[in-house]
Amino acid sequence: MKLEQRTLRWCAGLILAAVFLRLVGSGALEPLSRLLARPETVSLLMFMETGKVVRPIQVSQETVPTETLRPSIPEKASFSQEDADLVQVNSLCGYDVDLAEMLAAPLSLSLKGDEPTVLILHSHTTESYTKTEDYQESTAYRTLDENYNMVSIGQEIARVLEEGGIKVLHDQSLHDHPSYSDAYGNSRRSIAAYLEQYPSIQLVLDIHRDAVEGAGGKQIGYTTQVDSETAAQVMLVVGSDVSGATHPDWAENMALAVKLHAQLEKTAPGICRPISFRSQRFNQDQSHGAMLLEIGSAGNTRQEALSAARITAQAILAMAE
Repeated sequence: MKLEQRTLRWCAGLILAAVFLRLVGSGALEPLSRLLARPETVSLLMFMETGKVVRPIQVSQETVPTETLRPSIPEKASFSQEDADLVQVNSLCGYDVDLAEMLAAPLSLSLKGDEPTVLILHSHTTESYTKTEDYQESTAYRTLDENYNMVSIGQEIARVLEEGGIKVLHDQSLHDHPSYSDAYGNSRRSIAAYLEQYPSIQLVLDIHRDAVEGAGGKQIGYTTQVDSETAAQVMLVVGSDVSGATHPDWAENMALAVKLHAQLEKTAPGICRPISFRSQRFNQDQSHGAMLLEIGSAGNTRQEALSAARITAQAILAMAE
């Protein structure tokens, strides 16, 4: 039986050789090339060599489009001492910070649950950005319209967190209007009232935008590219007790800010400006999970700030249990 199969294969080979010589003699090399490339020919040659029927793989000629995706957010963030290289701190209060030690400290943010765990508010609610949309400013780079001031940025952070399963309280009060100088006193009372009513709150986010004036009085905007998207840079502001106000647990706030900074840089390199470590406490003594976030600057557009807000919320989600 094996001899008969071998004889058949050799006969097929002689026929193929005859076809080959005819094509070469006629100078038809291009048709020969196409013939040898055909799946049927490949199958025949494989059969002659091995005696096995091999079905050639059909390769689709359709190009599959690829999508540009934002850096993936891990289900749960983890930190090592090496992550200290991702974090920069600008200390304006005289204290030194051991970044590796703070990254190694346990992360205790249990933000998933049936009760509100995150409070978002704005000490400087009326802050706005370089105007690219149609709204009325109260003064330059400020507006009472919550669709365009810091309330809109807080809304975006709240939306992403809520979609991630975190219950959020968003205080939209105008803490800096009509009196700008009373802003932090007003927001302090708001925070205290929320913490008393909702002891489940673990994270208090005071969302601002920065203001840096350049040459000729022009406002500077800080941006970075995340995928194909232009986002405003984010600066975390951490208070201390250097000003004399009581704030014994500032290191816990700093440890949380260092971790958030590292997580942001892991998922969107270049998104962070150095942490601003200040003498004032900025109401952060009221919670061990309190942070002030500067989402962009007056020189940024609101769209750039919204992009940064989404990235920031995603980083928080990665740190939430």
